[in-house]
Amino acid sequence: MKTFVIGDVHGRCAQLHNLLQMIERDAEEADSIVLLGDLIDRGPDVPGVVDAVHKLHREKPSRVIVLRGNHEQMLLDFFDAGEPLWLSHTIGSNCTIAQYASCSGDADKALEMLGAGKNADELRRRITQLVPPEHVDFFRGLPLYHEDDHALYVHAGLDGDKHPRDTAPHHLLWSRDANFFRNYKGKPCVFGHTPTPLLPLRGRVGRHGIYISHSAIGLDTGYMHGSPLSCLQLPDFTLYQAFADGHTAVHHITAFIPEPLRRMQK
Repeated sequence: MKTFVIGDVHGRCAQLHNLLQMIERDAEEADSIVLLGDLIDRGPDVPGVVDAVHKLHREKPSRVIVLRGNHEQMLLDFFDAGEPLWLSHTIGSNCTIAQYASCSGDADKALEMLGAGKNADELRRRITQLVPPEHVDFFRGLPLYHEDDHALYVHAGLDGDKHPRDTAPHHLLWSRDANFFRNYKGKPCVFGHTPTPLLPLRGRVGRHGIYISHSAIGLDTGYMHGSPLSCLQLPDFTLYQAFADGHTAVHHITAFIPEPLRRMQK
């Protein structure tokens, strides 16, 4: 059985649909899809992404695994406790808020409310009303990790060689640990969260934008205009990429694969 692992989507609905069409051509009924989290924020169609992924998960809950990313966690922390981090301009939540508001015909008011710095409780109440309850419930039910015969799957990374079940949730969601990136040698672990251009150069050479070092595989190939949304198929190391301009690419990675990862192909 194959596993198709998709990096951070961040609202790129058209790219996600193109990627899923590519996967569908090569996938069999028993194969799995794992999304590494961060469905929301920054991109042009967050509600469309959440609708599409939620539908996929409902249709095949045991074959479509969606992890919680730190962006989903920030949204939940804001909704549940008023934690303001999600509203920071660097997060991209303004895109999420505007798009959900547009779906309800209230986009201008929502953005005016954000810009005016309304009372925090009122702001939270209004924004909470914009996001469909089924989407929020979906975020609440997302696991922090997944494991199959091929690999471990987490949003951000592991604490040394600890299994995800023994790793603090904050670490699984937020960590950017250089030691993990460079030196992890446990069961293969696929992660997102840190854009691969920010990861150590040695693990990026010759791999079409993804990161591979020892047993660690990074799939967040960035969010610049030219950045692809990427999916890696295990155990064959077939890389599918969908770009913002509509073009797609498929690469079979054969060079620079460390021995611990080659073992899963045997």
